[in-house]
Amino acid sequence: MGFRGLPLSLRVPLIAAGLMVLVGVVASQQVMAALGKVQQERLRELARLHVDGLAVALGPSVLRRDVWEVYDTLDRATAAMAGQRMILTVVADETGRVIAASDPQRAPVDSALDPLLPTAQAVDDLQLAGDARHVRVLADLAYQGRRVGQILSELDVADLVAERRRALALLLAGNALATLALATGGYLAMRRMLRPVSVLSSHMAATEGTPQAISPASIPTGDTELARLFLTYNAMTGAAGAAAEAERRLAERERFVSLGRLSSSLAHEINNPLGGLLNATDTIRAYADRPEVVRDAAALVDRGLRHLRDVARVTLEQNRLDRHGIALAPEDFDDLRLLFAPEALRLGQTLDWQVQAAPDVLAAWPSAPVRQIALNLLLNAATAAGPGGALAFAARAADDGLHLTIADSGPGLSPQAQARLLTDGPVPPGGGVGLRLVRDLVAGIGGRIDYARDAERSGIHVLLPAGAAPC
Repeated sequence: MGFRGLPLSLRVPLIAAGLMVLVGVVASQQVMAALGKVQQERLRELARLHVDGLAVALGPSVLRRDVWEVYDTLDRATAAMAGQRMILTVVADETGRVIAASDPQRAPVDSALDPLLPTAQAVDDLQLAGDARHVRVLADLAYQGRRVGQILSELDVADLVAERRRALALLLAGNALATLALATGGYLAMRRMLRPVSVLSSHMAATEGTPQAISPASIPTGDTELARLFLTYNAMTGAAGAAAEAERRLAERERFVSLGRLSSSLAHEINNPLGGLLNATDTIRAYADRPEVVRDAAALVDRGLRHLRDVARVTLEQNRLDRHGIALAPEDFDDLRLLFAPEALRLGQTLDWQVQAAPDVLAAWPSAPVRQIALNLLLNAATAAGPGGALAFAARAADDGLHLTIADSGPGLSPQAQARLLTDGPVPPGGGVGLRLVRDLVAGIGGRIDYARDAERSGIHVLLPAGAAPC
């Protein structure tokens, strides 16, 4: 997870801590630089006093090359500075030969001064070099305005180095504590500030069912911007609930409209057998003494009643509310044909019906949505084809899913009808929701809808993937 993937309540404190670290680094550098300047000035002043004092005391002795006098002066200077900074002092003549040193073993008499010069610094340019505990100072020894030799002193600066380390440690500890306190305070402050946003986010993330409004007790009172945001969300949930209820009512109205369209055809389908049944009963009463006539009339009554039973069963099956979860079967397509055939007959339309699927294969799809999809598309095709038109229905099971194809000889879907069937945008005004209901059902199964129009026919192809869960 990258930095952008962290929650805002963590990112803001981390940014604040980073800025604090940056400010601490810059401030520490400034403090350490100021401390270094103070220490260097102190060291230069001390070195200058040391060199000047020795120059006054050693001038005549160096001019005479009085080794014992020079050594005695250095010895007394070393004793006077016991426990202080001077570690080694070497006095050389103008040619760079050692006259005397406070430690003769390190700088023997008449030896060259050059081996001690590489790390030596002038008094005015004296600087502390990192964590080095000793520094060397080189200065000319002048007497009565004449350069008579050189003085090299090695000074102990361990206390100055330790002072810098203590200052750096205190700065690091102070910056760390300040950064930690700032980050913790920022985290707690951001969590408190973002708590209302978390409440809003959790409500917005709860996508199951109708969005729920936020309770008034959870709306912040001190932050007017967040309060307006919460109130706006509550207004949106109310509008979404109203829209869902309106869509449900429209879908229910469309369902009843479809039933109404089928009712007139079913009335004819039932009325015709009833006339035959009444004639058969009149025949039985009139010719009760003729067994062969009674048998023929009874057979006619039996066929008529069975047909009425099938029509009533199919109608009840289509309008059952507990079909969800029932697997699809070939009988569902037989029921659809029996249910739709009177509508096609009433309009004088030809119907080409083809179903190519085994019962065990069809069981992979739910019955209720498939029946509703096919019936809505068939009714829409019958309306589009008009009286005397031609319709075709085909159902085929394949490896990629169940293919439903409904074709008609009508003029094709209008742009508004295509929008309802093929897109998820708002339902255009002035139209029913039957095609949108088909789209919602197909989307619920994870399927796809395609529409094609050629010179004579319009075709709607629905692909429902295998193993779709019942809706």
